[in-house]
Amino acid sequence: MHSARPKVLHPLAGRPLVAHVLDAVRELSPRALVLVVGHGGDAVRDALAAPDLAFVTQDPPRGTGDAVRVALAALPDDDGVTLVVNGDCPLIPAATFAALSDLAAAGKLAVLTAHVSDPAGLGRVVRDIRGGVQAIVEEKDATPAERAIAEIYTGAMAAPTALLRRFASRLDDDNAQREFYLTAVVATAVRESIAVEAHVAADETDVLGVNDRAQLAAIERIVQLRTADALMRAGTTLADPARIDIRGVLRCGRDVRIDVGCVFEGTVELGDDVEIAPNCVLRDVTIGAGTRIEAFCHVDSATIGERCRVGPYARLRPRAALAAEVHIGNFVEVKASDVGQGAKANHLAYIGDSTVGAHVNVGAGTIVANYDGVYKHRTTIGDGASIGSNCVLVAPVNIGKGATIGAGSTITIDAPDEELTLARTRQVTISGWKRPAKKAAPK
Repeated sequence: MHSARPKVLHPLAGRPLVAHVLDAVRELSPRALVLVVGHGGDAVRDALAAPDLAFVTQDPPRGTGDAVRVALAALPDDDGVTLVVNGDCPLIPAATFAALSDLAAAGKLAVLTAHVSDPAGLGRVVRDIRGGVQAIVEEKDATPAERAIAEIYTGAMAAPTALLRRFASRLDDDNAQREFYLTAVVATAVRESIAVEAHVAADETDVLGVNDRAQLAAIERIVQLRTADALMRAGTTLADPARIDIRGVLRCGRDVRIDVGCVFEGTVELGDDVEIAPNCVLRDVTIGAGTRIEAFCHVDSATIGERCRVGPYARLRPRAALAAEVHIGNFVEVKASDVGQGAKANHLAYIGDSTVGAHVNVGAGTIVANYDGVYKHRTTIGDGASIGSNCVLVAPVNIGKGATIGAGSTITIDAPDEELTLARTRQVTISGWKRPAKKAAPK
């Protein structure tokens, strides 16, 4: 990956690569769950710490067989079955892991294989003339005939725990890599007449792994297209399913419409008839029914009510909460503020740390000066107030119900209900004044 970040922590659909694997495994309700870490192990522990997950360290890294031996030492005694999976193969479904575990519960050594179009770099599955699995051969140790085999081992395996302990203890490093290969247990099982059964993946894309950023990007598109397909089948309209990125959870009501280039992060909930215009970024947002988000909006950790209009080019920052029928227009920013029903800020405004009443109108160029250099202060604007263009409300300050603030005012003192308040310098014209002119340059 050419990265300081451990491979399994690189993001896939907004979450660490290995988190997708853990999700699938957790669907089996395992009694114990162990993650083997090596280089960058502290970062992995910090990112994935959970009550049901134990970590063990393989140091130095000496192959998959050695990793399993390290993990087995942290697992319960020799009962049940052990499932071994790779942290960089995020698309294998839980049902496939369950099928492997069921085979192991019947006393078999179960391996997950797949027929692939390009087996380069992967271990090949060698079968006998009756089709039984005889061995798994790593590519660097394979003969030319074995390299021509298109069935590969995916890295997933299940076996009775006692059996896996016994086989793992006998592994040696007599191979080109001088590593302990877990795949060698297959040949051991065959020699001891233990049944080895391959569960062949139905779709080769399910078993794709990540070894570089190009493969990660390819798997990202698979995940995104699958998610987009599920949304469309559930009734969401996507202008182009190839141009949407869902990096978390997106829940949509009926008749939701999403245009191209939109990114959804964290948990986003869209009510019925919500429309998202092109190139918006939404993170941890709840949007009420009938609301439209215009193009190029950024909405982060905010709540938007029903029948609102936001944007284009608007920014809602954390703890912005819009009631129903609010209009937030182009180049308007709202942060840590409650905006009442029917209020409008249609152009070029900043509303921060404020409580804005119902049916307030905030004029173009108006800002709430909420920060004194040390502390943030709160502003309250009463129902029905009208704030003229180019005003500065210097917090803490209260604007009364129905108050009108004249354009260009800087308000530092509370303005009363139902009155016009002005705070402007007196306009003066200087008669006869001439604008300075540049002197001609000397020749």
